[in-house]
Amino acid sequence: MHTVTIGGADGTQAAVFGAGMPLALIAGTCAIESRETTLRTAETLAKVCRTLGIGLVYKGSFDKANRTSSSGARGAGMEKGLAILAEVRKELGLPVLTDVHETIQAAPVAEVVDVLQIPAFLARQTDLLVACAHAVKGQTGKGVNIKKGQFMAPSDMGPAAAKITEAGTSNVLLTERGTTFGYGDLVVDMRALPTMAQTGFPVVFDVTHSIMQPSGHGTHSGGKREFAAPLARAAVAVGVAGLFVETHPDPARAISDKETQLPLAEIESFLAPLVQLHAVAGLQG
Repeated sequence: MHTVTIGGADGTQAAVFGAGMPLALIAGTCAIESRETTLRTAETLAKVCRTLGIGLVYKGSFDKANRTSSSGARGAGMEKGLAILAEVRKELGLPVLTDVHETIQAAPVAEVVDVLQIPAFLARQTDLLVACAHAVKGQTGKGVNIKKGQFMAPSDMGPAAAKITEAGTSNVLLTERGTTFGYGDLVVDMRALPTMAQTGFPVVFDVTHSIMQPSGHGTHSGGKREFAAPLARAAVAVGVAGLFVETHPDPARAISDKETQLPLAEIESFLAPLVQLHAVAGLQG
């Protein structure tokens, strides 16, 4: 099993994903909405993770390019969003992650963030995977997180990861985020976690996207937040290296994923038993 270290350079804290390591966390708001909301969320998460003794990678998307409807809010945009993430990195010392959707975004985004994330819908796009690998190649503490497509078998993540490693980057995370179940729903097959771990790369479980109901409201997605805790417990018990969680100070007012983001005020109580369970189980995927 590879150990993947994110951050640890330029004064940033390190988050380590791998066998025998504490549970690590990728967390933040779904979209980057404003400087104020981002910094408030990042500061709270940093404090919680210090208390729990776990590593943190702060995430925020500057462009939610795969909205259900053209009327859906997309975020701060690349220039403003990257500036906000750079401030999080500088002021709080946190490594940061964001999505890239096009090959031309990879290099400029990698100048700012520590992790380039491949969105689930784009997980098979060879040129995008290779561009991201080249963008972070040889840079200490930087890597690529591949979200498993909702349409992909867990075993498909081996070839996806190989596209990254063959381009010269070994710092790869694989993230499970549910599988399409009929229309407008997802299901999590826990067998996917050990299957993906057989690739040799650390596996992360995306809690809040796994409870989504895609296009559940016609022009936007829904979700069932009540399933976040039980699915997270199941994933940690099966064995994962980290969790991916979207959280917001006021989810009802979020510009995206209102029904799946977890309330920021409840994030410590949500994470604490999962950290304990991970330590007791002694497992990671």
